[in-house]
Order: sequence, then structure tokens, then C-alpha cells
Amino acid sequence: MARAGPARHESALNLQRRKLSVLGYINGMADTPDTEAKLNELLTLSHQLGETGRQWAILGEGNTSAWRDANTFFVKASGSRLGSLAAGQVATVQFAPILDALASGAALDDADVQALLKGAALGPPGVMPSTETLMHAYLLTLPGVGFAGHTHVTSINGLNCSPRGWAFLLAGRRLFPDEIVVCGIAPCCVPYVDPGVPLARAVQQKVSAYLDTYGVPPKTIYLQNHGFIALGKSASEVDAIHQMADKAAHILTAALSLGEPTALTPEQADRIYTWPAEHFRQKALGL
Repeated sequence: MARAGPARHESALNLQRRKLSVLGYINGMADTPDTEAKLNELLTLSHQLGETGRQWAILGEGNTSAWRDANTFFVKASGSRLGSLAAGQVATVQFAPILDALASGAALDDADVQALLKGAALGPPGVMPSTETLMHAYLLTLPGVGFAGHTHVTSINGLNCSPRGWAFLLAGRRLFPDEIVVCGIAPCCVPYVDPGVPLARAVQQKVSAYLDTYGVPPKTIYLQNHGFIALGKSASEVDAIHQMADKAAHILTAALSLGEPTALTPEQADRIYTWPAEHFRQKALGL
């Protein structure tokens, strides 16, 4: 069901350039020198997402990012661990070279990507941004998105790697009201492609289609046979989305084991999504 919004949204690259040249900010947040606080928020989020007991990311799995200022963003360094991520393992990266490369449509081999990331990174010295930096650069241009968390949640990947689970996600249905309140009106689903440039472009394509349908960016992105992405205006929202999406995946798995899940109808989901009482609750929860 289409949501209120522009009939066609701007491309991420044009949106970024317009905000840089005209408004001097991105995502509706004023440019601020307080980057240390933003970095600390990203570190806290990374530690939460990488907490071993949650089974969301182990070893070097997953990556996180945060909008830093009008020209740059933070992203987890390649080879680092979310659960123990330190400030010296977070790269500061320029938006423009990454977005230009994505928009060009040019084929990029591994050497091209490494050169691109090295050229776009501003530091710390010797730190190489995650291979998923291209995807993060695009996602952080979306309206209202200040943080992105990409993980390999065990319960969600059980669905991503199952024909029945993936078919339910593709149908775009939600199971219960709190899932809508925290995770949005519908999921965005990306069929399997290789990580790196192919994934960044596939995510861009599917999110673009989602924007056309709903008028807002998705809060949850499911990557077939790969993982999960949560998008939020704050680090705490990204963590909250992970918590609710994890719970929803466990419920869906249980429902699938008992037969066919009973999802909310589009009309029921729309009532929850547009209900003023739930909007009040979202604000109270900081969502």
C-alpha cells in the first residue's frame, strides 16, 4: 500500500549533492563539530550488535556506519570485530567518491574497489574501510537515516536461507503490531548477490523501489542467504529494530513449523502504521 510522499524520489547522488551545495546538511541534521559523541554512539551500537549472547554477529561479521557531517561518514574497518570495536578501527570516509563510483555504473574489480576505498578514506592511518562501505554510503544518504547496522542475525538468517521463510519475507507482510511500530510498514528484501559492489547496487535498486512504493526508506532490509540491515535516525533505534526483528524472526520460525503463518492484512497493518497512538508510542521509545 503506497504511503504519502513524492511520486518519484531523487537519486541518492542528486540528493547528496543538493544537500551539500544548498542546505549544507544531510538527513535533516545540522552539521556539527561534535563528532566524538557520534563516534562513541557508533562504538556503543557496534558493541551491542556484536554481543556474543545475542547471536547477531560473531568474529568479523557485520559492519556499522554513522553519518558524521555533510561530507563524511564513519564506517567499521575491514577485519575488525563489532563486539570489541575500538575508535582506531573506525574509518572516516568521504561520501562523494563513493557515491560517484556507484552512480557511474562502471564495473569495479577488487583492485578498483581497494583503490576507491583507500582514496576516499581520511583516516586513521592504515585503516581500510569495510568492503560494504559502498552500501553504507548510499544508505546514509536516505532521509532520516543517521546510523546503519548490518549483521548476520542467526534467527533472521534461518529465514533468509529457507525457501518458505524467504517467500514470506518477500510477500512484505508483518505478523504483529509491535513489529510495525518498531520495524516499519513492510520489509525490504534483496535477493542474493555477491558482497561488495554487486550488493551495494542491488540494495540501492531495491530501496529505490521501496521508496517509490511507500514514500519513506525501509527500516529493515533482508539479504537472502546473507544477513540483515537496520536503518535508524539514532544508534538506539538501530539496536531496537534489531531486537524486534530478531523476535519477529523467532515467531515466524515457530509459526512456519506449525503450518502457514497468519500475517496481518495490508489493511490491518496500515491502521497500525497510521494510528496516532502508535506514533506517540514511537516518540516515547525514541523511534
